[in-house]
Amino acid sequence: MNALTDTSQDQNALRRARAAVRCLPFRLVFYQQLEQGAISSTQLASSSDWSRLSRTRLGWRRCEDHFIWLIQLGVLRREVDGQGLTERVRLTPLGRDVLAIWTDAIPAAGPLLRLRGWLRRHRPRL
Repeated sequence: MNALTDTSQDQNALRRARAAVRCLPFRLVFYQQLEQGAISSTQLASSSDWSRLSRTRLGWRRCEDHFIWLIQLGVLRREVDGQGLTERVRLTPLGRDVLAIWTDAIPAAGPLLRLRGWLRRHRPRL
């Protein structure tokens, strides 16, 4: 592959990830917290200050579903300890690039972007 192809693929990945992040309920503070340290879906779901981190209250299973989607997009990665992968996630370098354009808040996606995001996530072959 040449540098031009790599750059266009990187830009496509960045665009896809930004659109997906806008469709999810997580606030910018959540991602900033992930830059400082890892968090698990159970920790997020049981957090008393969940409203600071997410626009809606999420159970651990829904959090985990969102984490898996963000891992597939390359925004998050699983934390590794001495025993292997853990349930905790951290932000990736791509994730930092995705969030770099937002300083105050992540703008919520409109209906069309949410529909496209749902299709991309749940029906990728369409």
